[in-house]
Amino acid sequence: MLFMEFYQNLYVGKSVKKVNTVKRKLRSGAGQFSIYLISIAQNKDQLEIFHSGLLKQKHFPRKDLYVVGIAGSKDEAYQLVGLMLGDTLRAGFCGDIKRFLLREAKGGVG
Repeated sequence: MLFMEFYQNLYVGKSVKKVNTVKRKLRSGAGQFSIYLISIAQNKDQLEIFHSGLLKQKHFPRKDLYVVGIAGSKDEAYQLVGLMLGDTLRAGFCGDIKRFLLREAKGGVG
């Protein structure tokens, strides 16, 4: 089973209603047609954006996911990444979104 953790200050698109219901459905594996996820990449990349339907595919890598954003469309997911980048730059992380989000998740340590 896939382990899914959500960022404490989750970035949520304006079109996403009832975010707690969306999170519950994601954890239980229920399909959602209009949900895109932004997660921390587990490789050298910073983030991954993908449709939630991929979680149901047999060939989707069964890895733990650290979800930092939920959007109602791919365009909205890109907008959220733009917000993340702005927050990252304001915090002095020179565009390293991954490091910024992981530092924030650890309570500012690191």
